[in-house]
Amino acid sequence: MKKYQYIIFFLSILLFPTFVFAYSDKVILGGQNVGIEINTKGVLVAGFYKVNGVYNASRLLIGDYITKVNDKEVNTINELVKEIENNVIDNKITISYRRDNVDYTTILDLEYKDGVHKTGLYVKDTLLGNGTITYIDPESKIYGALGHNVVESITNDRIELRTGNIFKSSISSITKSSDGNPGSINTKFYRNYIYGNIKSNSLVGIYGNYVEEIPSDTLIEIAKIDEVNLGKAKIYTTLANNEIKSYDINILKIDKSSDIKNFYFEVIDKELLNKSGGIVQGMSGSPIVQNNKLIGAVTHVTIDNVKTGYGVSIITMLETGDKEIN
Repeated sequence: MKKYQYIIFFLSILLFPTFVFAYSDKVILGGQNVGIEINTKGVLVAGFYKVNGVYNASRLLIGDYITKVNDKEVNTINELVKEIENNVIDNKITISYRRDNVDYTTILDLEYKDGVHKTGLYVKDTLLGNGTITYIDPESKIYGALGHNVVESITNDRIELRTGNIFKSSISSITKSSDGNPGSINTKFYRNYIYGNIKSNSLVGIYGNYVEEIPSDTLIEIAKIDEVNLGKAKIYTTLANNEIKSYDINILKIDKSSDIKNFYFEVIDKELLNKSGGIVQGMSGSPIVQNNKLIGAVTHVTIDNVKTGYGVSIITMLETGDKEIN
């Protein structure tokens, strides 16, 4: 009897689910600005206009995703328009939509005007922006960027990803930050020059497979959060001529318990302050390096003090990328 008990116990150990992270001890250091394209899972409701003098889509909210027209699945604006034109009856159409992972159905009253059926909805199926690559794993070729998720600008809800790419961008100008008014990195996009796909839009970054060739001479060790100290560090980012440069920062606080804001820092580099005024939009994902080790990535600017910002631990990003892509 005891022997059987031992066998059962041993089998239970073998069958218990475990997860082993497979990221590398050294990664390719990022810092390059890239264009980001995310195609939504469903057609995103972005606003409303009046149809026949009234707002006819009162059951819908900004941030909802239209998923079907008369039970025909739609993911793009073209598919939405096509199915509406093919299925409208008496200027009415039945649509399905998703809100907070719950599916609903409603009927829209349409207005036929100028040869088009007006829905009362402003919609979008693609979001474009720019950000910074944090790392590329030389073994798996999984990359991590941004350090935070991509959200809908009005609701601040995470965008539900269908497909996406990162691609070449060229910095045209910098809108400087000032307290209360974060600036931005302004870029020209080259959407046909793809660096990689986007397979995850997570709380702590976007992740995917890097498809371009990667350099082999920019490997850097990664550091656990326990190795990080208060004091001087550097961020690597691109502000002009697509050149990655390092800039001095000072880490003021370390929070091991936070999901995303593990480091609070201030920019002390005069060149960076002269160029950008502090942290700007598009700098998210810029690698943070201390003692020649990659410790994390820039994630947020402090609105009322744009010389300061937050960063997330690189271990959090690596573990997330490993789980999301593998």
